[in-house]
Amino acid sequence: MLRKRVRRLWLSLVPIAQCAIAAGLAWFVAFDLLHHERPFFAPIAAVISLGLSLARRWRRSVELIFGVSIGILVGDVVITWIGSGAWQISVVVAAAMAVAVFADKGPMLPTQAASSAVLVATLLPPGAAEGYERALDAIVGGVIGLLVGALVPVNPARRARRDAAGILDTFRDLSHQLADGLRAMDEDAVYRVLTKARDTQSAIDTLHADVLAGREVGTLSPLYWGSRERLRTIAATADPIDNAVRNFRVVTRRALALTQRGVAVEPPMVDLIDDIGDVFEVLRQMMLAEPGEAPDQADAARALRSVVRKARTSLADDVEDLSEAALLVELRSLLVDLLMVAGLKRLSAVAQLHVVK
Repeated sequence: MLRKRVRRLWLSLVPIAQCAIAAGLAWFVAFDLLHHERPFFAPIAAVISLGLSLARRWRRSVELIFGVSIGILVGDVVITWIGSGAWQISVVVAAAMAVAVFADKGPMLPTQAASSAVLVATLLPPGAAEGYERALDAIVGGVIGLLVGALVPVNPARRARRDAAGILDTFRDLSHQLADGLRAMDEDAVYRVLTKARDTQSAIDTLHADVLAGREVGTLSPLYWGSRERLRTIAATADPIDNAVRNFRVVTRRALALTQRGVAVEPPMVDLIDDIGDVFEVLRQMMLAEPGEAPDQADAARALRSVVRKARTSLADDVEDLSEAALLVELRSLLVDLLMVAGLKRLSAVAQLHVVK
């Protein structure tokens, strides 16, 4: 538990540093350069636009700025017409949120519009300079947040590579454990594999988020413009890894059903599951390898083809249970996903299996 917390802190150090730097700079610009009396929202906007999540920072900044502007504009207009009070606050919140929802589907926009409208309705008289200063503070904080994110960036490829490697590492072990459980006809062991496979969804979600963040950093940060091609290559593996994880769960569910009915899976099919574990390891090493290092995608594809040759449809010729034949179908589908992780297009990956009879 302590190790996980320390690792979580370690991975958050750069985003924390970005938020701290951006907050200080935003206050300096709003207070010392623009001479706003209490520019508390400038550092708040900077921190909100960055946050610990690396994905969608550009969108968060835009939603923040426009949400505040909409709220102040709507609040000024409505309060000027109907005055202040309890029911007026309800009206101005509804109006500001309705305008924000109409303008965009972003979740932050209505919230910021409503909070800014409430500020106008309760603390700031309509047309007061403080309201427009708050809108300017939102712009200052959002822009500075984006600049800090671009100039003090997290390595956009490293996190996604680490995420993918961690998932592949987990399924390497689960593949071997599943094979051992099937050889021993151990229902509990197979069930434990299924439980662990299901528990990996959060890791998949993190991978997708970090891939998205990597693309954003690669677009905004001049320091990583030269890494865009590598980012595209890494991003292309996210969906196939996700699909492979889903297919592995299906394989494990079928294996569990067979074990529960006392059906012994044919040894060649169990060996194929074991070999898939070795393929997960090759793909893990591929994700961690630097450009020009081995194994690369071509090396991983060669390793996969040697396993694909063992996944011939004739393995199901002598099986007595249709579920066992279905298990082979799922294993072949899993191999297609893994071939795509190794860089093959789907049509090419499927063609590899059609060669094998």
